[in-house]
Amino acid sequence: QVQLVESGPGLVKPSQTLSLTCTVSGGSITTNYYYWSWIRQPPGKGLEWMGAIAYSGSTYYSPSLKSRTSISRDTSKNQFTLQLSSVTPEDTAVYYCARELGVVAGTYDYWGQGTQVTVSS
Repeated sequence: QVQLVESGPGLVKPSQTLSLTCTVSGGSITTNYYYWSWIRQPPGKGLEWMGAIAYSGSTYYSPSLKSRTSISRDTSKNQFTLQLSSVTPEDTAVYYCARELGVVAGTYDYWGQGTQVTVSS
């Protein structure tokens, strides 16, 4: 059973960098052919895919967020990390990490519980 758990600060100041870590258990982040994704949901809005890091280490980003998004991983810890720079209150959302099926893009079989991140001074 794959489990994903998000961790990181729940409050970030505007202009700073949001950093979240997803810790994966029950499966390796290097296993073919999965992608490890970050998705967020602002209050009252739908889910927004932010980006992903593949089993190979390749990264993919939403065009709207690419300029300030970075996803990395630590395979020794079976973790992957989201960094979102220059945050504004519009970045306030529940942030999820999830496992995405490489063969079926947009399909997620495991999700973290989500973590609320508020951008405020």
